[in-house]
Amino acid sequence: MDKEQENIPHHVAIIPDGNRRWARERGLVAWNGHEEGAKNIEKLVRLALKKGVRCVTFWGSSVDNLTKRPLEEKLALLRIYEEYFKRLISSEDIIKDEVRINVIGRWREQFPASLTKIIQDGIDKTRSHKKNILNFMLAYSGVDEMIQAMQNIVEKCEADIKITKEVIKNNLMTADLPDVDYIIRTGGEPHNSSGFMMWDCADAQLYFSEKMFPAFNEEEFEIAIEEYSNRKRRLGK
Repeated sequence: MDKEQENIPHHVAIIPDGNRRWARERGLVAWNGHEEGAKNIEKLVRLALKKGVRCVTFWGSSVDNLTKRPLEEKLALLRIYEEYFKRLISSEDIIKDEVRINVIGRWREQFPASLTKIIQDGIDKTRSHKKNILNFMLAYSGVDEMIQAMQNIVEKCEADIKITKEVIKNNLMTADLPDVDYIIRTGGEPHNSSGFMMWDCADAQLYFSEKMFPAFNEEEFEIAIEEYSNRKRRLGK
C-alpha cells in the first residue's frame, strides 16, 4: 500500500463556497451556480468513496441562506434540493456502497412538507447502511448547534452533572458522526463560517482552494487529498 492510500482522511467536510460567484462571472443567475454545484457533489462523492473516504459532509445551506436571500433564489434552491435528493435516493451506488444518508440542521422547520418527506425517505431508506456515511448540513449553523447542545444538557441532565467531552458530543446534532479529519473550503476565501462543526473540527486539517465550487472538479479533489496524505497530524504531540 502506498503512502497516499495509507493516509486517507476518514471524514472529509466540504464547505462548497462560490456557486453564486461562479454563475455571476458567466452572466448566469445564482441558481445556475447552485445547479452546477449539485452536479459536482455527485462526482466528488463517487471519487471520495472510491479513494476510501468513509464519511463525507457537505454544508448545503445556513438558516440565513434560506431567509435572507431573494425569494426567487430561495425557491430555486429548494427545487434543486428536491431534484438532487430524488436522484440520490434512487442511486444504485447508495445501495451498492452501503451509504447512510444523514441530513443535519433545522431543515424540518425551514423546508416545505413535500421536500421534508423526500429527505426523510432517504434517511429512513439508508438507516441500516454501515459502510459509508454521507452528510448534508441544511439550515445549519455551528453556533446554533452549540447553543442547542447546551440547552439539551440543561434540560436533560441533573444539576450536578460533570460536563465532559462525551456529554457535549452526545448532545450535538452531529452526535453520531466521527471527528472531522479534513476541511476543504472552495471559493478562494480562507475562513470558517458560522462556527461550522466547531466541536467536530477541533483538530481538523484545513485546505483552501481558489476554485469556485462548480470548478472544484475530481482533479482538484485529488490534489487536496494528496496534500493531506503528505501531512503529518501531530495532535499536540
